[in-house]
Amino acid sequence: MAHVHQLPDLADAVLEVVDRVPAGRVVTYGDIGKVVGAGPRQVGHVMSEYGSLVTWWRVLRADGRPPQCNEDEALARYREEGTPLTGTFLDRVDLRRARFPLTAD
Repeated sequence: MAHVHQLPDLADAVLEVVDRVPAGRVVTYGDIGKVVGAGPRQVGHVMSEYGSLVTWWRVLRADGRPPQCNEDEALARYREEGTPLTGTFLDRVDLRRARFPLTAD
C-alpha cells in the first residue's frame, strides 16, 4: 500500500509494517516497535492517528486484546478472517497461534 507522502517517517514505517501482516494473523504494538525502533506507546499513537489507512485490527495490546474503543468491530473482523481467539468469551486473540513473525527489512 502506498501511503500519503506527508506522513511523518515513523508513521510511514509503522504503517508499512502493518501492511505486511496477513489476514488471520496479528502483531502487538511492541512487535512493531522493535522493528521500527520505537516504543509501544509511540506505535499506539501512530495507530490512533493513521491506523484507519491500514488493517488496524491486526495490531493488538500485549495481552491479545483488540485496540480500545474498537473492540466490537475488531472482534467481528477476527471472526471474519478466521483469527484464533481465546478467553472465556473469545474476546482476545490467541497470540501463541496468531502472532505473525516480523523481521526488520
